[in-house]
Amino acid sequence: MFDFQEFYTRIRQLKLNSSKLVEGLYAGNYRSVFRGPGLEFDEVREYDPMDDARFIDWNVSSRMGSPYTKKFREERELTLTILADISPSLDSGSGRYNKREVLNTLFANLAFAAVSTEDRVGGVFFSQTIEKWVPPRKGKTYALSLVQDCLVAKATGNGSNLALALRTAHESMKRRGIIVILSDFKTSNFWKEMSLVSKQHDVIAIRIYDPLDSDFPEGGLIELMDPETGQAVLGFGNSPTFRREYHDFWALQRLHWRRECARRGVPVLEVSTEDDPAARLSHFFNRRDSRR
Repeated sequence: MFDFQEFYTRIRQLKLNSSKLVEGLYAGNYRSVFRGPGLEFDEVREYDPMDDARFIDWNVSSRMGSPYTKKFREERELTLTILADISPSLDSGSGRYNKREVLNTLFANLAFAAVSTEDRVGGVFFSQTIEKWVPPRKGKTYALSLVQDCLVAKATGNGSNLALALRTAHESMKRRGIIVILSDFKTSNFWKEMSLVSKQHDVIAIRIYDPLDSDFPEGGLIELMDPETGQAVLGFGNSPTFRREYHDFWALQRLHWRRECARRGVPVLEVSTEDDPAARLSHFFNRRDSRR
């Protein structure tokens, strides 16, 4: 039976902790770490030698007999879209939190950070399919509703289709904005979509992981079950060779993920189930801001 009292307690606690963090640590850095607002066409005026020649409007210039240039103004608000992977693999964890709890905390902090700067925030909740899409809007009440959506979202499909989530975000965002991906990235065939989206938007990839994702525990014969497929395999915890091969496999997967993100100019953050998610996010914002 669904415990409404516990649910609203979690909502209030997330809001309280997020508000403290946003106000005290990284609210001032939220906007500065991104590329900044896009440019919106304003008007056409006569060309000045100090203007950028790339913005000359040749159609108007030919009609007027002298050069004219396009004038742009900065968009006053940013749009943040959070892609939240709610597939069954996020329900596991051996640390102080499970992966889904880490995701919820990160989601809430990002949503309230956007609200603190009066920007729009929306969400795409996905597993093998798009479970829910919430269009970006402004306001504290709306952000709180969005966090509630995150807490109650359930996967109806197995697996994780990040490519579909990226396409959904790209098609819904008409202007350049920010896309933050929250996932364990145990999926494939999304790099083409990542390349497309990162050319137009400021993309950040946050990988949520558990220590068991890279280091198999010592012990006897252990049956492992994939939470998304239900397939069971045997793990030989008492075998140094098995543990080494297990570690090497996941280390290679992580190296590949980081390299491919770097090739596309996508900054990464890795948050463990043993970490304080809010503190890791704050450190990321402050560190990235200091490099600009």
